[in-house]
Amino acid sequence: MTYDKKFRERAIAYKDGGHTFEELNEAFGIDSGRYYHWKELLETTGSLEDKKICERKRKINKDELKKAVEEKPDAYLYELAELFDCTVQAIFYALRKMKITYKKNFYIFRKIRGKASRV
Repeated sequence: MTYDKKFRERAIAYKDGGHTFEELNEAFGIDSGRYYHWKELLETTGSLEDKKICERKRKINKDELKKAVEEKPDAYLYELAELFDCTVQAIFYALRKMKITYKKNFYIFRKIRGKASRV
């Protein structure tokens, strides 16, 4: 959970105003470790701004993978792996993360289920 800059400033000012850590915890719901972390951040950087979260550069671009699957939906994982120069497992996990699964043939499942119920 991230706290906004004004909240951090108020919490530090409250503690520096002579209140105890117990009072700080009751008033703001933070502990001494969080207070000291913010105090150190203020001293080292001069600001209480949040760090910018950067997304890691990935070998498999999600947009390109989605486009490749849309162009050729029947492609095997190894074909996509060759296209992106990576392993089959990497393609599998990337597709799973994007919630793209293999094609399901419901006709076969219904046919098998129908035979089992007649026996």
